[in-house]
Amino acid sequence: MDKQTQTELEAAAFRRLLAHLDERKDVQNIDLMNLAGFCRNCLSKWYAAAAKDKGIELDSDTAREIIYGMPYAQWKAQYQTPANADQQAAFDVNKPKD
Repeated sequence: MDKQTQTELEAAAFRRLLAHLDERKDVQNIDLMNLAGFCRNCLSKWYAAAAKDKGIELDSDTAREIIYGMPYAQWKAQYQTPANADQQAAFDVNKPKD
């Protein structure tokens, strides 16, 4: 497979991941972190870092809006629910060690 095709396939898979996450707003970021070790916020940070690597300035709010499909504050207000005790306990054990 040539590099261009690989890049196109990776981009298509990433767009599908974003569409899937958009379809599953019921899945909270803490659930993603607890199960997979990353969340929508991680994706937005990786997106911004990739832009920076290419010499493109992209602030965190814009990166989050790309990933969430809307301003982050709006997404939080509409879809984010408080973490329950079990979710928080699991996160405390598994959270990234930045």
